Amino acid sequence: MGYQPIENYGIIGNMHTTALVGMNGSIDWFCYPRHDSPSVFAAILDENKGGHFSISPTLGDRAHRQFYWPETNVLVTRFLADCGVGQVIDFMPVGLSEGEDGYHWLVRQVSCIRSSMKFRMECYPAFNYARNDHSTQLSEGGVIFKSSDLNLGLVTDIPLKQDDKGVFAEFTLAAGESAVFILREVDCEQGCGLPLNPAETRQVFEHTVDYWHRWISKCTYKGRWRETVERSALMLKLLTYEPTGAIIAAPTCGLPETLGGERNWDYRYSWIRDAAFTLYGLIRIGFTEEAGKFIDWIISLCPSYSEADSQLQIVYGIDGRTDLKEEVLDHLEGYKGSYPVRIGNGAYDQTQLDIYGELMDAVYLYDKYGSPISYETWINLYKYIDWVCENWHIKDHGIWETRDAKQDFVYSKLMCWVALDRGLRLAQKRSLPANREKWLKVRDQIYMDIMDKGWCEEKQAFVQYYNSHTLDASNLIMPLVLFISPTDPRMLKTLDAIMRSPQQGGLLSNSLVFRYNTEDYSDGLDGEEGSFNLCTFWLVEALTRAGKGGHTERLDKARLIFEEMLSYANHLGLYAEETGTSGEALGNFPQAFTHLSLISAAYNLDRSI
Repeated sequence: MGYQPIENYGIIGNMHTTALVGMNGSIDWFCYPRHDSPSVFAAILDENKGGHFSISPTLGDRAHRQFYWPETNVLVTRFLADCGVGQVIDFMPVGLSEGEDGYHWLVRQVSCIRSSMKFRMECYPAFNYARNDHSTQLSEGGVIFKSSDLNLGLVTDIPLKQDDKGVFAEFTLAAGESAVFILREVDCEQGCGLPLNPAETRQVFEHTVDYWHRWISKCTYKGRWRETVERSALMLKLLTYEPTGAIIAAPTCGLPETLGGERNWDYRYSWIRDAAFTLYGLIRIGFTEEAGKFIDWIISLCPSYSEADSQLQIVYGIDGRTDLKEEVLDHLEGYKGSYPVRIGNGAYDQTQLDIYGELMDAVYLYDKYGSPISYETWINLYKYIDWVCENWHIKDHGIWETRDAKQDFVYSKLMCWVALDRGLRLAQKRSLPANREKWLKVRDQIYMDIMDKGWCEEKQAFVQYYNSHTLDASNLIMPLVLFISPTDPRMLKTLDAIMRSPQQGGLLSNSLVFRYNTEDYSDGLDGEEGSFNLCTFWLVEALTRAGKGGHTERLDKARLIFEEMLSYANHLGLYAEETGTSGEALGNFPQAFTHLSLISAAYNLDRSI
């Protein structure tokens, strides 16, 4: 079948897991039953071995259209050909309890809209990242795929044929006719179960559509780019893990930051770093329940005060597990030959000082806009603030999780300042016990340290790490966390430096921002990477704040960059982690951080223009 561009995919899900559906009608990525479970279909990582579940017309030249049912996560893939028009509606039922029809189902409804159309369906699972063999057992109502760890049934009334990979079928539908394929976990002794009739299928579909309509109706954002913001919110909801409230960074692993390169990571976990951005983004547009569940989960990870030597990890499994040991899947070739394919994430045991600032900022926001934190929570946080006081000066791996030597990263020091600042603000607001004199002294010490060693006179900008000459887009966050005024001369000069082209020593290329220049700084990995989408939205927000108070040229620039950035979304409004030189999506897809920063940038820009 060949590899599709990453941007050719849409996503469906049920807040337990997700699937990527290509414009050609093929599901090329699906993990079951959880986001971080082994894959069942992984053709996106190896077109020959990975497995897929495809439905598409068999004859004639055809055009593809893909769109979401309005205000839902129900995906429609439409095929337009000389012989007729057909479509596949893909969704996972949501809002159900275990035992109800639709719970943990993947539903594919194929229909013909005009004339007639012949389709071919292929269901070729490859369990456990294509490491486990499986048997294929045809039965009444479909087929059962048996592997050592998982048994899945494909339920349908379409006759199936078996081959060495799984099952396939060719069938013709006339206008108004439809066929349904349901993939679900089965008990082998009970068989596949009975196919749904048209009325039952319609009921499951309407229940799912109604759920999404009711959920998105809670969105309070009514400003410009409303549909884009709502699509970002709908996508973020898919990346939640309902049992715990965790939000994954992305639903995929191994998708490359540059084709053929080694920067291929597993993002199916939850980062502490995302906490403050998640809280801010979701609360601002009315989704306080999701924000509350996420911060409750984050707080639950904090070791108790009595565990004096325990510290936060930077990233956790969606069930709170701490061991995310990295492993290379040697048998998979990777997307378009981008090897290695990694599962797990070796950064889990890195030192990254910034997470304490992001944690405290998230707690501060939740206390302000959600619910007041408890005494027990504050006592545990107190320990972390004291720890920052004693350790803020050490070197770490930084926000970008470099695989090279530790440095005194400016962003890390900045977020240590945030940890102390938010701790002081919380203590003041709630009259909580605090080591105020010490915290205030260290907070001010960090501030002066950043101004002294994080500022480069030669570059006239804040730089990546102390006494370096390398620019870093993470410093765009400085005015966003209230460290510095957005119109402070140093901040404005940093903006100007970043907005120069890479050839001129900056980080901006055609309205797209690179996180840093890989030629200026060795991060321990070979190869280059695309521009970082979240950094582009950070630039928009920094310019927006700098543009207030009459600086209309900066505000105009912010709007121009934002609206140009919208054109780099895929046909469904989704973003990967990065954008390549030809506008292609790179890295894991879709990425939560990008969509969170989009929401924040849209919210603040809309209020300012």
